[in-house]
Amino acid sequence: MSNILSVMTFLPIVGVLLLLFIPKGSNGALRSVALVTTVVTFIASLPILTGYQTNAEYQFVENVPWIAAGPFAMRYNIGIDGISLWLVILTTFIMPIAVLSTWTAVEDKVKEYMICLLILETAMLGAFISLDLFLFYIFWELMLIPMYFMIGIWGGKNRLYATVKFFIYTLVGSLLMLVALIYLYFLGTKTGITDFSLVHFFDLKIDPATQTWLFAAFALAFAVKVPMFPLHTWLPDAHTEAPTAGSVILAAIMLKMGTYGFIRFAMPLFPEATHQFTPLIATLAVIGIIYAALVAMVQEDVKKLVAYSSVAHLGFVMLGLFALNEQGVTGALLQNLNHGISTGALFLIVGFIYERRHTRLITDFGGLSKQMPIFAVIFMIVTLSSVALPGTNGFVGEFLILVGGFESSLRWWTIIASSGVIFAAVYMLWMFQRVMFGELDNPKNQALLDLNAREIAIMVPLLVMIFVLGVYPNPFIEKMTPSIKKVIAHTRIEPVTTAKVAVPAVAPAAEVAPADHAAPVHPVTEPAAEKPAAH
Repeated sequence: MSNILSVMTFLPIVGVLLLLFIPKGSNGALRSVALVTTVVTFIASLPILTGYQTNAEYQFVENVPWIAAGPFAMRYNIGIDGISLWLVILTTFIMPIAVLSTWTAVEDKVKEYMICLLILETAMLGAFISLDLFLFYIFWELMLIPMYFMIGIWGGKNRLYATVKFFIYTLVGSLLMLVALIYLYFLGTKTGITDFSLVHFFDLKIDPATQTWLFAAFALAFAVKVPMFPLHTWLPDAHTEAPTAGSVILAAIMLKMGTYGFIRFAMPLFPEATHQFTPLIATLAVIGIIYAALVAMVQEDVKKLVAYSSVAHLGFVMLGLFALNEQGVTGALLQNLNHGISTGALFLIVGFIYERRHTRLITDFGGLSKQMPIFAVIFMIVTLSSVALPGTNGFVGEFLILVGGFESSLRWWTIIASSGVIFAAVYMLWMFQRVMFGELDNPKNQALLDLNAREIAIMVPLLVMIFVLGVYPNPFIEKMTPSIKKVIAHTRIEPVTTAKVAVPAVAPAAEVAPADHAAPVHPVTEPAAEKPAAH
């Protein structure tokens, strides 16, 4: 089907239209329509996975004229490659789980809540498949609106503060990206580019100073969404106040927009600036890994602890991306999927116990394994996945990131960041011990019921993926690899070209007269040409 991406992306909007005709009080029907819509959307995404050819080209492309106003031309240009493929599948996979998690958690304004979920799904899918910069920006901004309402209406007692903070942080970064996007377009018009299609800008020659400013604008928007230290402070508040489904979607999918933005747009479009900013971004990533882990250790709120763990895990993803080699980038993209599954599962687990006890304080629990054995087993598996135990999904991605970082120019950053692996084990296992073990001496905990069939059904797909990705990740990696190599080639195009031009000029001079002033040139120029080829 040539328009399968459009069908998949806008199916949730069809669900929204159906919801509009269902009376507000019919909560069962509202939930059922939303669930069926997300399940059908997931099924519609499977032909994309099965029909995907393992190569570096964009596939299932749709490219038609959309808006033309004076010099501006926007096209409805969508498609996927190995980088966006798994993020699309992750989105359609998580959304039915998110809807199921709201079955008993949301009783007020159910109709509006389900509409927000479905609009959010369309916005996220649209952002992942957009190959037009203007179209991407529209979907990028559209995501803010339903999440704003989900936190602001159905959130906790401090929801308004968290909502405003979330909106201001993300909107400021997005507006700077919009300015850079328009400026980039006008640079393109001077070379004959007539629209916002991404592929037209990859080979656009931009001077290093301009690249620096454009990269900074794009990177700020994406760094807020990751979120990277020190732009992360909105995330713990948003997670803590958001309803369970909101936290699951935020952690599993929306945060991936930031890392996706870096590898899809900022890095290949501005290669020289990417190399210039690599030490800074690596430093902020390492600070985020260690700082977030230390802060997580002292949290008394389970949900806030998991939120800070997201900051640490995504710091590893950023470190892998900016290793700029195949191992690091592969590990980063794989860890994107792993984080979505493991951290999404953790927020579901927190939601299960919050529905039963209406508290998230670690001190209010203890000994739950005696009262809730099924819950204890599932919680243990997800916790071990989060701390990257071999055999679970978290291990493979984290290992590749560390290998890639160690083989790159970020060796010392990687050595320091590896301490975050130990810290993660400390705060996660310590939290698990305090919640699940010890004496069951609180009367309120002694009456808790174990997971029901619906809650087990929610967790089973996530548990299966934890072990599938942990034991046999190669099918996932194979589909990513050609696109990863292509992005690395784009990101390194300027350094490689410069080196190839410089080497022939230096070699003859060395043969005629090995002058002292020329000696420093060889060790700098020759490794620059060899290093990209080695990867």
